[in-house]
Amino acid sequence: MYDIVIVGAGPAGANLARLIGSTYNVLLLDKRDLAEEDSKNLITKCCGGLLAPDAQKMIAQLGLGMPKEILVGPQLFAVKTIDLTNDLERLYQRFYYNMDREKFDRWLISLIPKEVEKQFNASFKGFSEISGGYEIRWAIHGEAKSVKTKLIVGADGASSLIRKSINGNQIEPVKYIAIQEWFACSNPTPYFTAIFDEVITDFYSWIIPKENCLLVGSALTPGKDAREKFELLKGKLTELGFSFDNKLKSEGAFIYRPKKASQFYPGKGGVALVGEAAGAISPSSAEGISYALKSSLFLAQSLEEGLDGYMERYKLKSKEIKFNLLLKNLKSPAMYQSSLRRLAMKSGFQSIR
Repeated sequence: MYDIVIVGAGPAGANLARLIGSTYNVLLLDKRDLAEEDSKNLITKCCGGLLAPDAQKMIAQLGLGMPKEILVGPQLFAVKTIDLTNDLERLYQRFYYNMDREKFDRWLISLIPKEVEKQFNASFKGFSEISGGYEIRWAIHGEAKSVKTKLIVGADGASSLIRKSINGNQIEPVKYIAIQEWFACSNPTPYFTAIFDEVITDFYSWIIPKENCLLVGSALTPGKDAREKFELLKGKLTELGFSFDNKLKSEGAFIYRPKKASQFYPGKGGVALVGEAAGAISPSSAEGISYALKSSLFLAQSLEEGLDGYMERYKLKSKEIKFNLLLKNLKSPAMYQSSLRRLAMKSGFQSIR
């Protein structure tokens, strides 16, 4: 029997495995083909690949230094805000690391102690409670597998099957579908562009330069018209001078937006949640890496005294995350209410003139 099985090897799951792998008997599962460095079958994450200041701070707090090979050009020092609703544009100074998200995930996995067993290409199927813990089930290339474990950690993102299994009456954060497309671009813009248009979404859209490519994405309300809204976005951006002629690939993923601090859910009993599976993601920017690292650190710290009573310790530490989500939601109206956003942008406060 394992002590802990972690489902999901993104930043939350990989960081947790790194922190507890030398103390506990750990199994790490992920549906992606992460065993081969140049896998052609890797399921890519729909992510802009920007490391925001909060995530940079968490990496420093963890005592880590990120290899330069993870970075890609151009490095970004400004955000261009395009408000299509109010027909306004502003430039603001911000500091991001532009990186290759796949390489970032692989780097975190490379830091995991060798004692941790890893199973990739693993499609999670479910779990059931047994005496002394749980039986967890998954499949690799159609072959059914199962093990017994004392504790399960769901690090499986916004579509978390583990959260659904233990959810009960817990209200989930609002769910969006993120659609992102890559285009070849010989002269990409030197900044991250955030786009607001209430006809398209009540969240936001983005343009990110990456080497000789331009990423265009939007967080949309799931439904039949999501693709139509995305095409409308590209049409409006084309009128502003952007070119989307040479598409390289498309990506999509669900993302959470916790509009209440109570929508953060650390789990219950012997099943814990970290990262976006717990609802730990910014409701104002959809930045999730800092929350993934922080929630996994808090869970690791809660396990230092053993498995008994870990959940109460985790809930106590997680109050910091819930308070942060509360503050982010208080900030959101200035970004997402068009009249308040118009006032803020018209003032030019903190903008680069």
